Amino acid sequence: MEKSILLHCISTEELKEMIREVIRTEVFESKNPADKEYSEILLTRYETAALLRISLTSLWKWTKDEKLPSYGMGNRRYYKKSEVLHCLRAF
Repeated sequence: MEKSILLHCISTEELKEMIREVIRTEVFESKNPADKEYSEILLTRYETAALLRISLTSLWKWTKDEKLPSYGMGNRRYYKKSEVLHCLRAF
């Protein structure tokens, strides 16, 4: 028999609250360092340049020279904060 869950004598509101509590516990309150990989912070060009204390022109050159990886969404570029910090250590 396949795995199945039968709910008996529980209202939809109680079920919703149970689901909210599980999500809150597992996603928002997780302190596991491995979970940080999945919640990677993306920085804009301006934020990245400010963090590195360089001009946007220098940031463009570093990206073009593949010194700093970037990710595109539409016509915008984003940088992973962990990769930016790693780039600082590499220099």
